[in-house]
Amino acid sequence: MAALLTRLHHISLHVSNAEKIANDLVSKFKFSLFATRLTDRFRQLAFRKGAAVFIVNERPKESSVGLNEEPHRVNVGKYNQDNSAKCLYDARLPYPVDTVSNVCFEVDDVERSFRTLRHLGCNFLVPPTTVQDERGLVTYSVVKSIVGNVCHTLIDRTNYNGSFLPGFDVIEKDCGLPAEDMSCPITHFDHITYVCPRKTTHQVMRWYEKLFGFQRFFIDSDEDVDEGFVVNQDGIGLRLIAMEYWKCSKAGLVLSSVDKKVPDCKFVIAESLPKQGRNQVDTFLEQHDGPGIQHIGLYTQNIVSSAQAMADAGVHFFSPPHAYYTGVGKQQEIEEAGHNPQVLAQHGILLDTQTASSENRGYLLQVFTKPIFAEDTFFLELIERRGATGFGEGNIRALWRSVQAHMENQVGGSQVEGSPKTVQTAVY
Repeated sequence: MAALLTRLHHISLHVSNAEKIANDLVSKFKFSLFATRLTDRFRQLAFRKGAAVFIVNERPKESSVGLNEEPHRVNVGKYNQDNSAKCLYDARLPYPVDTVSNVCFEVDDVERSFRTLRHLGCNFLVPPTTVQDERGLVTYSVVKSIVGNVCHTLIDRTNYNGSFLPGFDVIEKDCGLPAEDMSCPITHFDHITYVCPRKTTHQVMRWYEKLFGFQRFFIDSDEDVDEGFVVNQDGIGLRLIAMEYWKCSKAGLVLSSVDKKVPDCKFVIAESLPKQGRNQVDTFLEQHDGPGIQHIGLYTQNIVSSAQAMADAGVHFFSPPHAYYTGVGKQQEIEEAGHNPQVLAQHGILLDTQTASSENRGYLLQVFTKPIFAEDTFFLELIERRGATGFGEGNIRALWRSVQAHMENQVGGSQVEGSPKTVQTAVY
């Protein structure tokens, strides 16, 4: 493989109003602001919950795209004006809507990865760049992916002793950082879902296999190797193919922000099937102005507690029809999993049972937020796994029906907060 990935470091959001997204991440989604970089031209804010780290970049007003250049070095400091024009650890790409566009990985050798990937024809938005302060140095580069506006920062922190990254002012715990909210036990990013045009899924998969060593992850034991996980009935026409990078596929990773071994993040590619009418994938492609990241799953150790804490803070979730919880066998299934059907119904939490054998039974619980940007393009998911590694087809169907009903209500004149937008939903 060309680039040896060791772990997912952070995910970057590019938005027009950093203050609003920052307030939502802290007050509603229970993340903590722990590092900032404020210059005359850029605002970069870092938020953390467990091992899940978001960097919110206020979307720049001008374009500055790097070329396949040779490495260079930058000294950073709080008042270093030479560095104020740089969006550190990311690329300055203009985009018409708010977007989640950068997934940052730690690698063993940035410059080696740069040389190899460039030889394979990759487009680098930022060449290898070394950033340093009094705690050491970090080297990074940014490569353009094959999926829309998604790019990947490749970063090497082995020569840095600081708690985050050079150029950021870290908010120490004894200087006002709020205590961890234990009512919302999110530990890490569970998965990232891309939305792509029809007939491009295998091209995307091959790109990640060749350049980053990703391996296929089968969502369901009956999944077809070529077709992927297909849902093509009851008006639903979706194809999902999942993948994970090599270290995740071989063993769990020890993440620095959590005490135990947990699997790292999976990636899912979603596309719509023809002849099924307009669906949520098509809506995303239109409103996002192309393919990209549709949603991110946040793993929680207690989905009921997390959903309750977020709902109390003002987060709105999609809920399936009440009949989902009263269907034949569903109440018993929920109770066998140790949950109260009424409690799950109250929060809109979906539950699927995955049975590998009569003795090996796992449970998957999921709930999806409504879109968090001005456009109906990006949202978050809470997911709790009890021995379940894949994703549930039953949850896909229930979520689809709930959002279809919501969209039909909008068409009938019942607009949410006066907005004419078409509501977007998750693909699983």
